[in-house]
Amino acid sequence: MNFIEVSGISKKLQDQPILKDINFVQPQFQQLAIAGATGSGKSTLLKIISGLIQTDEGMVRFNGNRVKGPLEVLLPGHPGIAYLSQHFELRNNFRVEEILERDNKLVDEDAMHVYEVCRITHLFKRKNDQISGGERQRVALARLLTTAPQLLVLDEPFSNLDMIHKQQLKDVIADIASELSITCILTSHDPLDVLSWADRILIMRAGEIVQDGTPQEVYLKPADDYCAALFGKFNKVSLKGKTKFIRPENIVLTKGKGIPANVIKVKYFGSHEEALLDTGKEQLLASFHAGTVKQGEEVTIKII
Repeated sequence: MNFIEVSGISKKLQDQPILKDINFVQPQFQQLAIAGATGSGKSTLLKIISGLIQTDEGMVRFNGNRVKGPLEVLLPGHPGIAYLSQHFELRNNFRVEEILERDNKLVDEDAMHVYEVCRITHLFKRKNDQISGGERQRVALARLLTTAPQLLVLDEPFSNLDMIHKQQLKDVIADIASELSITCILTSHDPLDVLSWADRILIMRAGEIVQDGTPQEVYLKPADDYCAALFGKFNKVSLKGKTKFIRPENIVLTKGKGIPANVIKVKYFGSHEEALLDTGKEQLLASFHAGTVKQGEEVTIKII
């Protein structure tokens, strides 16, 4: 029996297709990320999986049981599935500990472990309006986790966070999977956020899944230009009669046999530099350690 089984899910909004025959299974404890441009259908799919939007066709099964839509139940949602929107809300004028106590289904020891994983124990006595946006999001996440879900669904969890709180939340989400043994599905408008976290990535475009693979597969062997561009800069080259997508870091300097090139431009990014190279046949973007090449220099490169 599959933990999550999505079969033939289709959805229209005002006669416009939002999702088109979506099919996949997710084993328990596999951390799944769904990537895609804005409007690709990611959020709609997550809400259908969570029982918050009624599907037009197809079904979702969770632990063998069909997930019913909001038109079929009194309260939207499905037991064992916790969904956190990027537009979450917390009650105003309450202390954090009061917010957490309301929905807690865990014994004290287990609840405290959740709070420690979410890194919010120092916030208990503060009111909602006395903590930052990133802290509020971790409180909202902890509140969901104390309902003892088996599946945690996170819709754009990194939106509107500064770099410090974004990294803290990344660490928390990683710990939720490893320390609490909770299966997660998440989306991100910046797919680079998920490469180091996900076991598997689905890429969506215009309501369809266009690639399904490991982070290494979708990054190094993208299905097309769209999938390649989602994960950063790339070169599209023809090698031995086949079109391939080459990441800048896969172009290296060599003193042996290789491709001669002229360095047209160099941009500094701190930890590395990006160099635009002209081979005479095409221009390639390469990534090197800072100070490796200079503009106007003749170099020899190879693709690895």
